Amino acid sequence: MAETRWQPDRSAPARRWPMPPLGTTLARGLACRCPSCGKAPVFDGYLTVVPACANCGAPLGAARADDAPPYFTILIVGHIVVALMLVVQRAYDPSNLVLSAIFVPLTIVLSLLLLRPIKGATVGLMLHFNMVKPEDELPPPAPAAPVAAATVVRAGGGLPPR
Repeated sequence: MAETRWQPDRSAPARRWPMPPLGTTLARGLACRCPSCGKAPVFDGYLTVVPACANCGAPLGAARADDAPPYFTILIVGHIVVALMLVVQRAYDPSNLVLSAIFVPLTIVLSLLLLRPIKGATVGLMLHFNMVKPEDELPPPAPAAPVAAATVVRAGGGLPPR
């Protein structure tokens, strides 16, 4: 009798959204556009990722970037600022106060400018490699906020009787 061994299913799960090549996905993420279609924005605000693409339906909110974008931002900004600081220190030998006055604001500005595109690229990378939460783990959509009843104020300043 021939021995039969179990083999896992290694086929990639089918996606319900379009997925371009990796380079295109990263470029669209860096541009803060949907990594799948490139038409809708990734963010709703400064760093809040939209739950899903308004154009193609890609689950952008299911890609949890968490700590990767700040890590990559610190890595890039640190290399730029430290290299520039060493060059300036060698060339001009300024005081520590002058170095601080130049490089502390530069570090803050570079960090704020790079964090959003890096987070967009990270979301694109995670979406490309299907590193998203399963649908059963996603929170249900929030219900619409109830409309508040209007309060009538009488001329005398008090509320109407009940």
